[in-house]
Amino acid sequence: MEEIKLDIAIWIVIIILFLLSFIGVIFPLIPSVLVLWVGFLLYHFVINGNELNFVFWTVMFVFTVVLIVADIIANSYFVKKFGGSKWGERGAAIAVIIGSFIYPPFGIIIIPFLAVFVIEMMQKRSSQEAIRASIGSLLGFLGGTFAKIFIQLIMIIWFFIVVIF
Repeated sequence: MEEIKLDIAIWIVIIILFLLSFIGVIFPLIPSVLVLWVGFLLYHFVINGNELNFVFWTVMFVFTVVLIVADIIANSYFVKKFGGSKWGERGAAIAVIIGSFIYPPFGIIIIPFLAVFVIEMMQKRSSQEAIRASIGSLLGFLGGTFAKIFIQLIMIIWFFIVVIF
């Protein structure tokens, strides 16, 4: 009976961790992918160490790398595509973190937009160029966010498929 109670408690923690990983998309200081891994490892080391095999861990590692790279590439790609500078790219990344504290969840959209605009204006760009770069920053953030949500969903679904079937 005690073992069943422990399993239920661990499952509740795992589900909370999976939900927390999505909150990490809105609050970038919560490391979404790390939170997912804690859930996987909890299951592996506390509930059943035999179900999550080498293929599972390899695929999760690949998805983790894709998650990290997708976010960086999406932001850089869109800021560059819309005429933003390297400083605009860097400013957007920092502003996402700051924005998550200032006015969550909207701050992670508004603050980077404004930051890129100001940075581009300081670099003697026209207001039209600065707005265009700001829109690129916004699209990069949204693209990276949707990619993260999609990949995290795949990781979680894969986990449940392996565990249940």
